[in-house]
Amino acid sequence: MNFFKVGISRSAILYVFLAVIIGGLIGIVDAIFGRGLIYITEFRDSHALYLIPFLTLAGLLIVYIYKNFGKDSQKGMGLIFEAGNHGREDIPKRLVPLIVFSTWLSHLFGASVGREGVAVQIGGVIGHAIGKKLSAKEAKKILLITGMAAGFAGLFQTPIAATFFAIEILMLGKIEYRALIPALVGSYVASWTSSSLGLEKFSFAINTNIHIDPLVLLKLAVIAVCFGLVGRFFAESLAFMKATVAKRIVNPYYRIILMGIVISIGLLVIHLDRYAGLGTNLISLSFNGGHINGYDWILKLIFTVLSISAGFQGGEVTPLFAIGSTLGAALAMLFGLPVEFVAAAGYVSIFSAATNSYFGPIFIAAEVFGFGSVQYILPIMTIAYVLNGNSSIYAQEVLNLEV
Repeated sequence: MNFFKVGISRSAILYVFLAVIIGGLIGIVDAIFGRGLIYITEFRDSHALYLIPFLTLAGLLIVYIYKNFGKDSQKGMGLIFEAGNHGREDIPKRLVPLIVFSTWLSHLFGASVGREGVAVQIGGVIGHAIGKKLSAKEAKKILLITGMAAGFAGLFQTPIAATFFAIEILMLGKIEYRALIPALVGSYVASWTSSSLGLEKFSFAINTNIHIDPLVLLKLAVIAVCFGLVGRFFAESLAFMKATVAKRIVNPYYRIILMGIVISIGLLVIHLDRYAGLGTNLISLSFNGGHINGYDWILKLIFTVLSISAGFQGGEVTPLFAIGSTLGAALAMLFGLPVEFVAAAGYVSIFSAATNSYFGPIFIAAEVFGFGSVQYILPIMTIAYVLNGNSSIYAQEVLNLEV
C-alpha cells in the first residue's frame, strides 16, 4: 500500500510539473493569438467597407490551405474528441498554425465566428503531444484535458471555469478527477502568462441589489426559459445547417463561395460591421448602456450559424456571449428589470444551454461578474441548462452521447 501511495504521489507531482510547462507554453501562444485578433478586429472595424466584400476570397484561401496542407486538421474539435474518447494516437501539430491563421483571416474579412475553438485546439495539441511521451496509459487524456483547460483559460483568463469546462465537454458530464489538479494548475499558469503578456480579461461587476417579489420571480423564470430555448435553438440550428449545406453543396469551394457572398452582402447591408467578428462590440453595448436593438441577438445568431457552416474558422463561444448579453438586455428592457443583471444572466445561460455544460458556466459567472452574482444567476442558468435537451455546439459530444 505504501508503494502504491508513493507511485500515485510521484505521478501527481509529474503531472503538476508538466501542467506548469503546458500552461506557460499555451499562455504564450494564446497571448500572441489573442492580441493579434484584437489588432485585426480594430483594423477591420476601421476598414469594414473595403474588407467585408472580399470575405469569399478569404474563405477560398482557407479551404485551399486545409485541403492541400491540413490533412486531418479540417476535423478541428473532432480530433480533440477522438483523442480524448476514442484513443486517437495523433493530433497533427500543423493544426496550430492552420487554425490560428485561418481564424485571423476569417475575422479580418468579417466572418461572425469566435475564438475559443482555436484556444482549446491549441491547448489540446500541446497537452496531447506531451502526454504521448509518457508511458502511463492515462497520461494522454489527463494532459489533453490540461491543455484544453489551459487554452481556454489563457484566452479568457477564467481558470476555474476553464478547468470544469474542459472536463465537462470532453468527458460528457463525468468528472475525470485525476485531471482536476493538473488542469487547474495549467489554467492558472496560462491565465497568468497571457495576462503578463498584455492580454486583457473581460470582467464586469454587476449590481446584485435586486428586489425579489413573486412578479419578479415570474419574469425571471420566463427569461430563463427564453435563454434555454435560444441556446438549444443555436446548437440545433448549427448542427442542421452544417449537415444541410454539406449535403446540398458537396464541393467546399462552391459552399464557401455561395455562403460567403450571402454573409458579406448581409453584413454590408445590415448595420455595417455590427454583426461581424467576435461580437465583443455587442457585449460592450449591453453592459455599458449602449443602444441594443431587439433583433441584435437573432441577427448575430444567424450570421454565426452561416459563417461556421460555410467553413470559416474560429469558434462559437464569444458569439454566444454576444447573443446572450444582447438578448438579456432586450428582455430586461421589455420586462423592466436591471439591464446589466439580465445581460449577465444571458451571457452565461445561453453559453450553458448551447454547450450542454453546467459547472464551467457557473464559474464563468463568478470569475467575470463576481462571486456574489452566482446566487442570482445560478437559478436562471439552471433552468436554461435543463431545457437544452442535450443539444450541444460540439457535434462530436452529441454523437458520443447517442452511442
